Amino acid sequence: MKFVNNDTFAETVKDGVVLVDFFANWCGPCKMISPVLEQMDAENDKLTVVKVDVDENPELAAKYGVQSIPNMILFVNGTPSEQMIGFQNKDALMAKIAQYL
Repeated sequence: MKFVNNDTFAETVKDGVVLVDFFANWCGPCKMISPVLEQMDAENDKLTVVKVDVDENPELAAKYGVQSIPNMILFVNGTPSEQMIGFQNKDALMAKIAQYL
């Protein structure tokens, strides 16, 4: 999975279906969901999963209303389309994402 920041975010989410994981290194649930997201990224050609460290990119977190983490926002051609907060298993995440793939 690729890490994005303020400088690379807009270019990364502008095309296709991109799931952005807003996380922090100190966050236990973020560490738990990371392998799930890595698996989703590897298994789905139509889905790109990227990570944004909220401690290093507070402007992005604020812009998208991220107040608790883990917080995943699905972007479809640059538009935020779904938001998923807290740890969720792969099936639950894919159920919300499938309609966009």
